[in-house]
Amino acid sequence: MPQETGDMMNAKLRAYTPLLWILVIPVLNLFYGLLNHGEGIVSSLMTDLDKQIPFVPVFIIPYLLWYPFIIIMLIAFFLSNKRVYYLTLLTQCLGLISCYLVYALFQTTVSRPSIPEYGILYKLVAFVYNTDQPFNCFPSIHVLTSYLMIKGVSICPKMSRLFIAAVYICSCSIICSTLFVKQHVLLDIAGAIALVEILWFVLIRLSPFKQTILLKGVNQGEKNEHFGR
Repeated sequence: MPQETGDMMNAKLRAYTPLLWILVIPVLNLFYGLLNHGEGIVSSLMTDLDKQIPFVPVFIIPYLLWYPFIIIMLIAFFLSNKRVYYLTLLTQCLGLISCYLVYALFQTTVSRPSIPEYGILYKLVAFVYNTDQPFNCFPSIHVLTSYLMIKGVSICPKMSRLFIAAVYICSCSIICSTLFVKQHVLLDIAGAIALVEILWFVLIRLSPFKQTILLKGVNQGEKNEHFGR
């Protein structure tokens, strides 16, 4: 009996081992720090429209919630539809690699406002500014990954409408936060969205995902997998 119990536990643990692929993300993020500097030619993509966007410190909250949101979403995809999990995770990894290549070849920066030293929101903004140099802007990784969660939840057949709405709200809040805390400009957002659309199209149309996602993942769903109902 103890032997059977142990085998069952090991089988359950093995079923969750694909979640370890999420650890690829922090490994790839090591390159962010290596490239986050202003050496060489640095460009600015700020437009007159960007200058009209106000600095709104309260948006530092969704900005900081970005990382746990992405991890939670990947786990949710895994529990709901593994095909969507693998597609989203692979797209994110390829997107990160693409961003780092752009940063290495075309470095950009964003002008930041002066902020007061009082108030919790301003202190959180100061924390971000002190830990993240104003480079590695185009395309925005915050926007890339947040928009990717919208793409993933849109084709996940087992998600409830309430859960999907929450994902849209969270993702859009994070995307807007990149502008309102002056970490990115409009072209950074456009570049990130375009990159996701290209990678998503290529992976679905020109790979095995065409069969698993389009034919099975959306039309039929996955048996015995359910989330958010």
